[in-house]
Amino acid sequence: MARREFRRQGPPRERSEYDQKTLDIRRVARVVKGGRRFSFRTTIVMGNRKGRVAVGIGKGADVALSIDKAASNAKRNMLQVPITKAGSIAHDVMAKYGSAIVKLRPASEGRGLIAGGPVRTVANLAGIQNLTSKIISRSANKLNNARATIEALKQLQSFE
Repeated sequence: MARREFRRQGPPRERSEYDQKTLDIRRVARVVKGGRRFSFRTTIVMGNRKGRVAVGIGKGADVALSIDKAASNAKRNMLQVPITKAGSIAHDVMAKYGSAIVKLRPASEGRGLIAGGPVRTVANLAGIQNLTSKIISRSANKLNNARATIEALKQLQSFE
């Protein structure tokens, strides 16, 4: 028996100029008269590895819908990060978002990206190759840690 191939109708999907990485997918609930209504909240980090980066969140009835919403939210909130010739940042910065506190320090060429969790993801998608970071708070909240990193990178912008 011959195998059939099914193709999507319509134009082919164009490739985005940004890379994206999913940080977190959570099932959230709101209480209504009949009980609980569940939806999904997705947090993604989007960047072009050349200095543009953003964190986006989206909620939807299913995971695919929430990912699409998060991606469009991230595209609307893109941030241009000034990166030095050594592939690092210009100076030390520290930022707080919610209970998350993040410290970013420039590193010499060849040192690499010394960062963990959401900070590493944001720095990598921003195109920063040499960086030392520390999450000072005990917060394990990925969204707040990523947003604190974005706030720290915004501080660099004001000194350019």
